[in-house]
Amino acid sequence: MINLNTLRKLMGKTKIYTFSGGIHPHDMKAATKDKPIIDLEAPGELVFPLQQSIGAPANPCVEVGERVLMGQKIAEAGGFVSANIHSSVSGTVKAIEDRIHPNGVKMKAIIIENDRLEEVADELTPLDEKTVTAAEIVERVRAAGIVGMGGATFPTHVKLSPPEDKKIEYAIVNGAECEPYLTSDHRAMLETADEVIAGLKLIMKALGLNKGYIAVETNKLDAIAKLKEYAAKESDVEINIVGVKTKYPQGSEKHLIKALTGRCVPPGKLPMDVGAVVNNIDTCAAIARAVLKGQPLIRRIVTVSGDCITEPLNFRVPIGTSFQYLAEKCGGFTKPAAKIIMGGPMMGMALTELDVPVVKGSSGMLAFSEEMALPQPTANCLRCGRCVTGCPMNLIPNVIKEAVCANDFEKLAKLNLNDCIQCGSCTYVCPAEQHPLQYVRTGKAKLSRREVKA
Repeated sequence: MINLNTLRKLMGKTKIYTFSGGIHPHDMKAATKDKPIIDLEAPGELVFPLQQSIGAPANPCVEVGERVLMGQKIAEAGGFVSANIHSSVSGTVKAIEDRIHPNGVKMKAIIIENDRLEEVADELTPLDEKTVTAAEIVERVRAAGIVGMGGATFPTHVKLSPPEDKKIEYAIVNGAECEPYLTSDHRAMLETADEVIAGLKLIMKALGLNKGYIAVETNKLDAIAKLKEYAAKESDVEINIVGVKTKYPQGSEKHLIKALTGRCVPPGKLPMDVGAVVNNIDTCAAIARAVLKGQPLIRRIVTVSGDCITEPLNFRVPIGTSFQYLAEKCGGFTKPAAKIIMGGPMMGMALTELDVPVVKGSSGMLAFSEEMALPQPTANCLRCGRCVTGCPMNLIPNVIKEAVCANDFEKLAKLNLNDCIQCGSCTYVCPAEQHPLQYVRTGKAKLSRREVKA
């Protein structure tokens, strides 16, 4: 085990990778960063929305009244860019009906009544790490329904299937976890470092690489130490644990690639276009469990925090569990919650109600009181330039806002509106409370409608 004081000295002499721009919000992680992951027992009813990836929704492959087992596939991917869905409990399919998704929209979901017997399906059998082929790894990741668990939910098998003309040189694991409050990845690095390393090795094998990188922000020295300890045991491959500057949005794919490789992902392109593949920490661990243990993606780590939560905690949660259940397991609210967010406060999604399920992209649940969430009065733009300085994509948010208000689509195109990654840095630093990000989202929606009409 590497001594933390020794590591601090080491990191002081080692290059700390980063990018230009970005902001430095208080990380607000103290409430949960030292709380071990608690395996949460599943509730009596679980809800599985058919939309759990960035691609097409899945199609049900079970019927109402049918009994299912834990880990059994209940919905088939609706295309190449889609993901299978598996039951996180054994029980009976109670209904297939419209339910509220965390995004606030009603959509089809499979509702399963938990029989609490925890009978496990044997659809996926463990594979041998030494003999498994690249094709078998990709197929297992697809079959297990694994998606990007940092929130983007891009189907992982697609990332591991680059076209022949895309030469991949960098396999990068994103351990930055730059969003305030969230500590699910931090705890995963500390408690499942072996699975993270094993998952990265499988990713490297699938991509034909013998070198990989795990990037961790330097405010997580204990995680860096733990990963270095396990990486040092690997003799057949080279795994580099690199420190990245504690800054937001250090965990953005494009900025992580820029920081580590110096390469810029062009507008409209993917990381594989510059020879890189980036995966989240918990995604890596899920790959290891799927390939080496035959476990599909049925649980994920969720941080529950915020000033309204009685006892902030980290849970390993059966997918389909309601956020209401999570709140109860933390002792409920100490005061009324004015805003509840799935994910982090910068890029997370505001929940319209608590009776919605944890999905594959749910990294956290944050509950804020009125004093924390209350919007401040808006003033006129001061032309201070803070939004420009803070923008990691080198955009001009205040000018974009003016173009959106004027419906000046030609100007929006020239200002590269679609390059915005919607990180919220501009809104965070704006002293006039102008909320430039909201105008960006409005502008993107207007452009999309205009293109559809055209």
